[in-house]
Amino acid sequence: MDYQTLSISIADKLATVTLNRPDVRNAFNEQTINELTVAFNELGRDDVVRAIVLAANGPAFCAGADLNWMKKMAGYTHAENNADAMQLAQMLRAIYLCPKPVVAKVQGDCYAGGMGLVAACDIAVAVEEANFCLSEAKLGLIPATISPYVIKAMGENAARRYFLTAERFSAREAHRIGFVHETVGADALDAKVNEIVKALLTNSPNAVKEAKVLVREVVNQPVSDALLADTALRIAQIRASEQGREGVQSFLEKRKPNWLN
Repeated sequence: MDYQTLSISIADKLATVTLNRPDVRNAFNEQTINELTVAFNELGRDDVVRAIVLAANGPAFCAGADLNWMKKMAGYTHAENNADAMQLAQMLRAIYLCPKPVVAKVQGDCYAGGMGLVAACDIAVAVEEANFCLSEAKLGLIPATISPYVIKAMGENAARRYFLTAERFSAREAHRIGFVHETVGADALDAKVNEIVKALLTNSPNAVKEAKVLVREVVNQPVSDALLADTALRIAQIRASEQGREGVQSFLEKRKPNWLN
């Protein structure tokens, strides 16, 4: 695909997807949504890629929806609005369900739909100077499409406050409520993201993929007989897998596993 709103690079098993509309603070429109959906679907299928970083060019990470796109939506019919919202929902799901681990590299302010992008990632690192805001209520809207991911990331209590008040909050607060995993100075952002990526690439690609699924499917489940059986089956299957056997054998033989060669 000839990407117009993103730049994508692949090197050393890492793909970097960069929002590239700095003139509008990386606000997204229908083209950006389509390009992100295609990019994450394709990278998820690419055997060369073992991890993905979602980054942005310019001072802001993402300001949410593009104003010109919002103006167009004001004239949409109900059916057109619904179809448009579904495109955004499918884009967020493509990031969330991507079989490769995704790290959000938040180098600046992150508002509204931009918070949905970050929440759909597996790991989020933000600079200490970044601000966050779920600003939809100020415009008479609600953060509906991004809510499944944002509520998972920050929790119900924090979501209840920030969905309702549309207050701007700091990276420190985003870290306190669990929305981002770490905050660092701007000069340390690259190093911290690289450290996390290195950890991801050291691990078994299959184990990382299955661990991502495990968290998603076990969270909030009651500790029932069915859950015990499910988790026992998962570990039994991965023990018998090629990488499971290789990992244990390489540990016993005190050598690197073959996925590091």
